[in-house]
Amino acid sequence: MHSTRTVKFVDLARLHAPIAAQVDAAALRVLREQRYIQGPDVREFEKEMAASLDGAPVCSVSCATSGLLVALLGLGIGPGDEVITTPLTAIATAEAISLAGAKVVFADLEPEGFCLDPEDVRRKITPRTRAIIPVHIYGLLADLDALQEIARAHGLKLIEDCAQAQGARYRGRRAGTLGDAGVFSFFPSKNLGGFGDGGAVTARDPEVFRRMRMLANHGRESKYDHELVGLNSRLDTLQAALLRVCLPSLEGWNAARRAAAKVYDQLLGGIPQLQTPRARARTEPVYHLYVVRAPDREALADHLRGRGIETGLHYPQPLHETGAYRHLGYRRGDLPRAEAACRSVLSLPMHPCLTREEIETVSRAVADYFQP
Repeated sequence: MHSTRTVKFVDLARLHAPIAAQVDAAALRVLREQRYIQGPDVREFEKEMAASLDGAPVCSVSCATSGLLVALLGLGIGPGDEVITTPLTAIATAEAISLAGAKVVFADLEPEGFCLDPEDVRRKITPRTRAIIPVHIYGLLADLDALQEIARAHGLKLIEDCAQAQGARYRGRRAGTLGDAGVFSFFPSKNLGGFGDGGAVTARDPEVFRRMRMLANHGRESKYDHELVGLNSRLDTLQAALLRVCLPSLEGWNAARRAAAKVYDQLLGGIPQLQTPRARARTEPVYHLYVVRAPDREALADHLRGRGIETGLHYPQPLHETGAYRHLGYRRGDLPRAEAACRSVLSLPMHPCLTREEIETVSRAVADYFQP
């Protein structure tokens, strides 16, 4: 007899319950102050997030997609340029390259993981290549040592897409602070999730950071002095105030994700048909998602659904096969590792409030599928 209790994929209600009173108070304060755009909470949140990034400067933006665009434009990337990135990511990563006027070039995944393969990146470089955007997909860290070496050797910019990796560390340093720029997402289900859309950017060079801040606010530093053609990509005050409430919990939330992943690893590691995620040595991942690979993931998902277990799919189609990027001329088989991953990945429940009992329920159901 199997339990009918649902194991949620994400449980925001449970996550926010301990801070609900603080969230309510922060929202009410902003509503009473009525400084909804660029209110004081915005700068305070940026300072507090900068402290969590070991002092890297932070400019909040309306979402990570516009953050990526701001980063690209701030680094001077535009028409005629090429930017290399991964096809295993949300479309926002490639979208921002296209919106900047540059050409998207996809490289394949590394042999044993989900992140960009530095060797394929090296092969895809042309005289027009200007930047590389590795994605720390699922909260696992890309091979930044190799990618930094490639970027230095070819004079390229390195932009870290940290939408799924806030709080992660690479050889002791915070993700987002190792490249020329880093971009973060506050989509509600992210590691530091807000209560709507939101994001942030950081940059190593102070002048680049100044340009990014201007670009995110109509190309200006003062109200009517528009130095650049920018866009409206400001984080609103309400979101900033609510994120300030959540930020102090981020380290604990990420530690809980790592603990949950460790239990999954122990319970699922003995199933030969299943591939569990592998973290790179000397990194501290944050497991935004716990993604396994299975030979028939649709059947496995159906089996888990029948046991009351919610799953996710990140991502079922590599970006080079989507209609938006079909014009680039990639064919099936051009990026075989990414294509194989997209056909086999399945995201199991993962959030900071996941209990050991819930992980055992999921793992037992997975084991039953493969070994009935």
